[in-house]
Amino acid sequence: MSDRLECHRHPRPIVERSLSSKTLRFSICDVQSRMQVGRPHDLMLAYTRLMMGFLLFAPAPRRIAMVGLGGGSLAKFCYRYLPDSRIQVIEINPFVIALRDEFEIPRDDHRFHVCKGDAADYVRTVQSRYDVIMADGFDADGIPADLGSRSFYDNCFDLLEEAGILVVNLHLHHECFQTYLERIKRSFAGHVLMVNDFDLSNTIVFAFKQMPTVSLLTNLKLCEDALNPEAWQQLAPSFSRIVRFSRWHSRV
Repeated sequence: MSDRLECHRHPRPIVERSLSSKTLRFSICDVQSRMQVGRPHDLMLAYTRLMMGFLLFAPAPRRIAMVGLGGGSLAKFCYRYLPDSRIQVIEINPFVIALRDEFEIPRDDHRFHVCKGDAADYVRTVQSRYDVIMADGFDADGIPADLGSRSFYDNCFDLLEEAGILVVNLHLHHECFQTYLERIKRSFAGHVLMVNDFDLSNTIVFAFKQMPTVSLLTNLKLCEDALNPEAWQQLAPSFSRIVRFSRWHSRV
């Protein structure tokens, strides 16, 4: 397939620029990513801060896979504040990858790599194993069918280390929300924790290969001590929210 035909398969993102921010969209109705000018590594969207909650269960991940690049918010944050982690990003849309410099996404190096490819194929065929997989792959219509399938979640399960975590961003009010959630639960034997963001638009699902037995309060303190103060200041409210949701889940 020629590069021209390949590009026709994917929507062109829209970049909105203001004096203080840059926003990546596929339509006027959605926001894929937002970056604060002058502070490109900050997580401006609440759901991204919740997704980083995997650190409460895996404070020192060695290998992280990210499904979807977008404006690179999560990739930049992890690259900056988790210096001991190796990060693999899989993005299918060449127009998104072409905006890499626009959103100040790092160049590839020995611990960071962005590859163009279909994440559904990647998790099915790759031989590497990961401590964390972050699934935040969206197009103009929402989550592509292959990234919400039972086989995708099964393959993510197989790709994780024994104490690994899949973190999935779902739109709470999407018509397929319950279907995707049930598929994740089946693939991970019900070992899931769901946390809604502050405005009840996104639900972050933490799916565990093995149900964690760690004390979240203990790990909350470990994260506070280990993270850069700037990173901790951004994440602390979301981490506290996850701890509260975890307590609620343990009572139901």
